[in-house]
Amino acid sequence: MTFCFGPWLPLVALAWPLLLAGLVALPWGRPYGLRWLPLAPLPALWLGWFAPAEPTVLPGVFLGVTLGLDDGRALLLAMTAALWTLAGLAAQRMAGERRIGVFAGFWGLTLTGNLGVLLAQDVVTFYIAFAAVSLAAWALVIHERSPAALRAGRVYIVLAVVGEAALLVGLLLGAHAAQSLQTADVRAALASAPAATQIVALLLVGLGIKAGLLPLHVWLPLAHPAAPVAASAVLSGAIVKAGLVGMMVLLPDGAAAQVLMGLGLLGAFFAALWGLTQSNPKAVLAYSTVSQMGLMLLLVGAGGMALAQVPYYALHHGMAKGALFLLVGVMYLSISPAQRWAVLAVAAVCAVTLAGAPLTGGALVKAAAKQPLPEFWAWALTLTSCTTMLVMGWFLWRLWQVKLALAPARLWLGSWAVPVLAAGIAQLAPWLLWTDWTGRALSDAWSVALLLGSAWPVLLALPVLAGLIRHPLPQRPPGDVLDLWRGGVNWSPPEWPARPARPLRPIWPPRPSWQRLRRRIRVRGARSVAGAEAGLIRWRSGGVVLLIAVLGLGLLLG
Repeated sequence: MTFCFGPWLPLVALAWPLLLAGLVALPWGRPYGLRWLPLAPLPALWLGWFAPAEPTVLPGVFLGVTLGLDDGRALLLAMTAALWTLAGLAAQRMAGERRIGVFAGFWGLTLTGNLGVLLAQDVVTFYIAFAAVSLAAWALVIHERSPAALRAGRVYIVLAVVGEAALLVGLLLGAHAAQSLQTADVRAALASAPAATQIVALLLVGLGIKAGLLPLHVWLPLAHPAAPVAASAVLSGAIVKAGLVGMMVLLPDGAAAQVLMGLGLLGAFFAALWGLTQSNPKAVLAYSTVSQMGLMLLLVGAGGMALAQVPYYALHHGMAKGALFLLVGVMYLSISPAQRWAVLAVAAVCAVTLAGAPLTGGALVKAAAKQPLPEFWAWALTLTSCTTMLVMGWFLWRLWQVKLALAPARLWLGSWAVPVLAAGIAQLAPWLLWTDWTGRALSDAWSVALLLGSAWPVLLALPVLAGLIRHPLPQRPPGDVLDLWRGGVNWSPPEWPARPARPLRPIWPPRPSWQRLRRRIRVRGARSVAGAEAGLIRWRSGGVVLLIAVLGLGLLLG
């Protein structure tokens, strides 16, 4: 039941953050933009708890908008809205920073896209929402305008555009094969369509970039450390789930199963081990996210009952990882050993629950995920707890190395309480939902087999972790594949060589050479792109243009 708004609540959940984002573009609303951030996800949070039984259909908008939820997406919507609310509270300490109106405006637009992906039941709405969450999040990544943030923004936007193009073509071909715009019909048609292999490949590229599928994950360890802490929390905990939801909604059971399961398992091990080469705590967490997303992609590839456990797993990961990113920000504000120990204690709880230690929420979600898997894959998933404990232990060590702040932070206690609440949800929610989601008695969560199965991988990792702390691996910059390919990630624009002195021109100058003409086009093109980028990063221009483009596209298609 919805108690209020009835079937219009899904539309309200999308319109409300978009309205707040639009108000930030107005001069009188810009000073209040940051204060509105925790309010933007509240209708969606209500909707996640009281999802309507019937979908909301708007035949006159776009090509016919259909919004609705099943049990899995309702759980993900509640998690997403809760994490965006907590991150909005944590973002309040950014008051007084430059360009905060731009940040708040794009925050609302990104949130609308993130919620729209979960609610969309037709391919047009899904694509528009996916484009919004992908493209608008770029402004959150580059907010600080540091060299690292700008490098990450370049990698991110290139991969985002490539992913959007692949997704658009895949959706168009899928809709043509199904002769329908409903995602359920497209999913059913892809099971037997003549060009199903090509369509699934396009969807995997478009959705896999956002979901961090190896080797399309390279934007993630660059973007998450560069973004502000509040943005990193939602990027890692909620936004990457957009690609995961797309695969759940669009890919039929068995489609690219071996590819997804193989790459997912490879990413789970590779990303966790590469995270041991990182010195920045946020970069370590980013690689941990790639690792955990690999496990969820493995479940998507397995299909059937394993696919049904993905929202349960994603709920736990989203809240725990969001809490850890927020705790990094709190550690940078700490000025005393007592504050430092408090942050580390909460981070340690989140770390062991992500590793699946006994009697934690992580142990329950991993037990639920392993139950429907074949024996080999269940054993492999158990073994990933060892590498997760390694990367989480390394994160705790790097977090401890953060230097104390020189000046007292404003609202330190409030900033600390927000990730504590997120960590509590990550720990308690799997226990509260265990019986409803798995169909098993709560006593099974206390069984000796489950306790022993979750204990030995964590215990196996501890001596290895002690050795790594004593003799750390060579530290590498984030970017792994790009780093290996280029010998170090350097995405700054190349410096043009100094132009030699020009000789005296004849009366009738010769025609410019192709080399000089090509260089002139390249230089002018780079300047044009830089000018367009500088204009779009201002919310007053870029945000309004993007809103007008979305509305104009809707009117054109309608």
